Amino acid sequence: MPLASIDWSVWLSPWVLGIFGLCIGSFLNVVIYRLPLMLERQWLHESAAQLIDAPAMSRVAGTPLAETEKLAKAVDAYGTKIEELPPLTLSAPRSRCPHCGHQLRWHENLPVVGWLRLGGKCASCKAPISRRYPLIELVTGLAFAALSWRFGAQPTTLAWCGFVAALIALAMIDWDTTLLPDVINQPLLWTGLLAALMGWTPVSLPSAVIGAVAGYMSLWTIAWLYEKLRGQIGMAPGDFKLLAALGAWLGWQMLLPVVLGASAVGAIVGLLMKLTASLREGRYVPFGPFLAGGGLVVLFAGREAVLSWLGWAA
Repeated sequence: MPLASIDWSVWLSPWVLGIFGLCIGSFLNVVIYRLPLMLERQWLHESAAQLIDAPAMSRVAGTPLAETEKLAKAVDAYGTKIEELPPLTLSAPRSRCPHCGHQLRWHENLPVVGWLRLGGKCASCKAPISRRYPLIELVTGLAFAALSWRFGAQPTTLAWCGFVAALIALAMIDWDTTLLPDVINQPLLWTGLLAALMGWTPVSLPSAVIGAVAGYMSLWTIAWLYEKLRGQIGMAPGDFKLLAALGAWLGWQMLLPVVLGASAVGAIVGLLMKLTASLREGRYVPFGPFLAGGGLVVLFAGREAVLSWLGWAA
């Protein structure tokens, strides 16, 4: 079917995109849960491959070769156990209850509806299913519908849907694990630059490039100074890359509003968590979810509104 003959007002209407967003939200739940596990398994396997090199370990650590050979044998056995684990991808195995292993049937996997029909409990063992699953599906669906309303029923709106889906996944993964995976961060950055080049976003290519560079370098500089002054790491590279991606999608002019908003909300949440003794081990709050939230606020509010809030409107 020729693209010119497609009625985008129907296929990309808020209702259709909202339903599509519910399905994408269901997939994001899988990404949020499985991707960190997949990465950890990969990292452990790669580490084991390095540690079984006994001569290299002996040279680096300055220990007798006999000791490193003993360590290499133990690590090799551990690496073998990792290789023997069942395959874990975003598509396999099929979704199942983490408590009893019950494999979800198709109607149990329906976004939001499946959780409601089950009453928030596993059909087999009756263990509770977290409310977070339907909440992420609902938020993604509402966000996609809002994007259709905000940008209109046009193909370029799908680019913003991808942007929002990536931010939701990154925010939740960072909140759970303090990881901002490159496998999402880097494509988000490059697609932002491509979108600017192709004219899919209202951001010019120079603004997108400057936004990517300034976003990365600004947080990198702050983290470098903090480490030099305090002697400890205050921010991870994933945050630099996320702000670079936001700069590519939103333009360099929106970097300061995003960082200011993220810092303010992050400080408030951190204070509340401290007062309620709910801070995790290490007493820190990941910054990625607040950067993502700041990016979403800027996106839906619009450049003109954000600049007017800051008193920068022409």
